[in-house]
Amino acid sequence: MTTWVRAWDEATGQERARAVFATTFGAAPDGVWSAPGRVNLIGEHTDYNGGLCLPVALAHRTYAALRRRDDDTARMVSGAEPTAVAERELAGVAPGTVGGWTAYVAGVAWALRARGLTVPGFDVAIDSCVPVGSGLSSSAALSCSVALALDAVGALAQDRAALAADCVRAENEIAGAPTGGMDQAAALRTVPGHALLLDCRDLTVRHVPFDPAAEGLALLVIDTRAEHALVDGQYAARRATCEEAAAALGVDTLRDLTDTPGDAERALATLADGTPEGEVRVRRVRHVLAEIARVQEFVALLEAGRLRDVGPLLDASHASLRDDYEVSCRELDVAVEAARAAGALGARMTGGGFGGSAIALVEADALTTVAAAVDAAFTAAGLRPPAFVV
Repeated sequence: MTTWVRAWDEATGQERARAVFATTFGAAPDGVWSAPGRVNLIGEHTDYNGGLCLPVALAHRTYAALRRRDDDTARMVSGAEPTAVAERELAGVAPGTVGGWTAYVAGVAWALRARGLTVPGFDVAIDSCVPVGSGLSSSAALSCSVALALDAVGALAQDRAALAADCVRAENEIAGAPTGGMDQAAALRTVPGHALLLDCRDLTVRHVPFDPAAEGLALLVIDTRAEHALVDGQYAARRATCEEAAAALGVDTLRDLTDTPGDAERALATLADGTPEGEVRVRRVRHVLAEIARVQEFVALLEAGRLRDVGPLLDASHASLRDDYEVSCRELDVAVEAARAAGALGARMTGGGFGGSAIALVEADALTTVAAAVDAAFTAAGLRPPAFVV
């Protein structure tokens, strides 16, 4: 049986978080704030290279019911473990002092304070319908929901771009997850009916109309249930290789190699020094430069009303991530291949990789057929059944 992961409506999400708060802390919160998960249409592993990416927000959100305290204590509880309350003194939060999901909460308070803002203690209860470990950015949804809550109860009056940067710092330095900024921007800066074109060099955004239903299409998200984690070293290794390549080429980020015609080709030739390490650097950099170009082409097609023509870009992105960046896995490849075989216009892995989710652009009336075909392919391959989000 195909498993669909449904989003909660706003009233349900707020009520669930309020209920966890009341049960744990015996009172009502000051309010409930939320932030969405995201799926990236294209532009993978480009964010920390100063590149372009194109995420959309999901209907699935994380809800934070929060109440201000008059001391320096943070008490944190999750609907997933309602009997386990974590307590921290915020003054003691620093890199290496907090682990697990609470690092994404306490880390936000730490990052806001690091900018000189006055952040009070708080009690917070979290509940979420963003699938955890799916590559749909449950971590950014968590940190961003808390950032919105602390901004409100602390009367900090920060704009969303600043809050997104604080969440990036919290995840990088306190949670130890070397994320590049796309997820937090998607959680805080998207608008309905649009994809978010994020320029990661200067953090400017442009809202690009994205309405698959208007063209009789749907975006199928396939959660492979191969657990995705950014703190296991593989993501960090890819990022380090790119940063080393940029330094060797004398540029701040790999994005700088796209500014002048011919620079990309010359850079790849320079990196090809005949060593195995050089070959790895060439493949990593080749993916990043080609992926930035694919984002630009994808946006041009959207703005020309040609969503049906983006399939080959999705396919090329997956091939590049699988072969040059080496961040795919068996489950992601099975999902992509099965979706295409069942009629998807295009498909690719999405997110950091090594598990997580894939996306497929499909005819709306073929949605259940494609999902069933992917489900059957997983069964035939002896894999754990996937779950699906629209």
